[in-house]
Amino acid sequence: MANVAIIFDRIRKEEKLLKSEGMKMGHNVILKDVKNVQINTMSSTEYFGDIAIGRCISYLRGLHFTSCLEFLNIPVINKYDVMNICGNKLFTTLFLKKHNIPTPKTYFAFSQESAKKSIENIGYPLVMKPIIGSWGRGVVLLKDKDTTEALLEMRDINNGPFDRLYYLQELVARPPRDIRVIIAGDNILASMYRESPNNNFKTNIACGASPVVCKITKEIEEICIKISNVMKNSILGIDLMEDKKNGLVVHEINSTIEFSGLMQVTEKNIPMEIMRFALNFARK
Repeated sequence: MANVAIIFDRIRKEEKLLKSEGMKMGHNVILKDVKNVQINTMSSTEYFGDIAIGRCISYLRGLHFTSCLEFLNIPVINKYDVMNICGNKLFTTLFLKKHNIPTPKTYFAFSQESAKKSIENIGYPLVMKPIIGSWGRGVVLLKDKDTTEALLEMRDINNGPFDRLYYLQELVARPPRDIRVIIAGDNILASMYRESPNNNFKTNIACGASPVVCKITKEIEEICIKISNVMKNSILGIDLMEDKKNGLVVHEINSTIEFSGLMQVTEKNIPMEIMRFALNFARK
């Protein structure tokens, strides 16, 4: 029997399913709310078992807490380096390009004036995304100069810590859907199309997209395995688009995956597979 800590900051269906499957497998599974944990540089009075599975919704909270767990020599999935890349769209895009993994054309700017010049040079339409965020929040389609200037002005007024970092991406010509693949190590667990309603360019389940069965093709497998080989011993959600001109392109990698939508269209027991992978990782 192993002891597993599921690390969270808000309990969801996924965390409950992971605990249930772990208990069915005969293991002791504890849920740890990071908001109630204290860690210091000498030792920790908290118990995290044989392995911790990071499930924080907050990217920054989960990232920093994972760093603390690694400091305490507690095996954790996913590792800090993987979370750092996956939680930041700029880092993700650079990672994909560096490893020759197909990804949409993306442009970076570090001031409002520089962003305006980039947009003028590139032309419309473009997609502007916050470098940190999920569920499609803050992702906007730039169609014309007036709309763009209004959106840039709003970011200037908000003056958030990441509002001076501009991430601009081509609008990929694709069907009104994308593909989500969940992979644990080199084992693809399941995949689905996320079909957006009314041709909305956002394909997030949180934005109303519907999960539909997607067959894992050789091309999907090759791309996802290539990513997994670099991000070793990780559980990832890989998002791909079917570019009509360039074939499959990867636009996002997720480190803390939601899988309740995918479970609607697959026979695979995803939480059980995740627990198995985590326990095998802890034994190495």
